[in-house]
Amino acid sequence: MEKRRIGQTALEVTEVSFGGAAIGGLYRACSREAAMETLQGAWEAGLRYFDTAPFYGFGLSERRFGDFLRYKPRDSYVLSTKVGRLFRPVPEDQVPDHSYVDPLPFALDYDYSYDGIMRSVDFSYARLGLNKIDILYVHDIGVYTHGVEKTELHFRQFMDGGLKALEELKRAGTISAYGLGVNEVQICRDVMRRRRSTASCLPAAIPCSTAAPKPNCCRCAASSRRHW
Repeated sequence: MEKRRIGQTALEVTEVSFGGAAIGGLYRACSREAAMETLQGAWEAGLRYFDTAPFYGFGLSERRFGDFLRYKPRDSYVLSTKVGRLFRPVPEDQVPDHSYVDPLPFALDYDYSYDGIMRSVDFSYARLGLNKIDILYVHDIGVYTHGVEKTELHFRQFMDGGLKALEELKRAGTISAYGLGVNEVQICRDVMRRRRSTASCLPAAIPCSTAAPKPNCCRCAASSRRHW
């Protein structure tokens, strides 16, 4: 399968990737056996870029990705996950409904701060059981998820500390790239503008085109998805 390079990094990803929401139970239950069979089918088809998030099944997707990838050569695939939500255990009858069927028993809190992102990465490593995450995406930091007022608060929190956390993780080699996983193109533009104004010595954002861009979706829009 053809590959594309991620921005100015050394990472190369297959043009088709595997998104992990469904194996976390999005809209309908997904058994562990079905998840493993699906991941194996993707691997045999040549997919080598796997994307997950703590939000997908409230940790379930990350656990299943880790179980599958743990025995694959680490330099044979690229793995991305996301930051912006932290999870805490709750009784079964208090698990919030975010369209995941049979998620793990947690509730979520949004946190785009420096400490929140660092904690999120630590928790993801524990769920994955892996020693390397290649790409981190800042997840759902936009009006579609939060509304206008809360988006402004979260955006300020991210620019005041969260961005610093991502830069530190990249400099330390903990991750190789980071980007945004949001539903609004304007958020991407705002982050790029603020980022350039506060860190002009950093390389410019590089677009990562996709096979089926959608004009209003930063995760999919070839003109709007960015990695650093």
